[in-house]
Amino acid sequence: MPTKTKRIIGWTLTVLVGLFLIGASGVPKFLDFPGKADMMTKLQIPLNLLTTLGVIEVSVAILYLIPRTAFLGAILTTGYLGGALWTHLRVGDAWFFPIIVAVLMWLGLALRHPAIFRLLLGQETLPPTTNDPTQR
Repeated sequence: MPTKTKRIIGWTLTVLVGLFLIGASGVPKFLDFPGKADMMTKLQIPLNLLTTLGVIEVSVAILYLIPRTAFLGAILTTGYLGGALWTHLRVGDAWFFPIIVAVLMWLGLALRHPAIFRLLLGQETLPPTTNDPTQR
């Protein structure tokens, strides 16, 4: 697949994951909607924590969408999604959706930055460090 096509697919996945995290998951934490209290009771999440969770989710998604901070954003979003996974496992809910979001997020980033695939597959390593000041 040509590099340009990979980048386009990568950006498409990145934007879709970002829109989901911000629009479908993050922003609703700030809004009141029917069934919200029941859903949070089932997940055992106090309603007063939703604003904090929303700020965290929107913040890490924004970091992921900014090219310069995308890698940091992906790492932080992975941690956030790990917490979501644990929350769903703890109450016996379907637990696979955060994993799907995380895989799509990393796939989007890796298609934009092929070095991530190379690192994942062990094909790229850091150069060895040297103590010789003349070789620095």
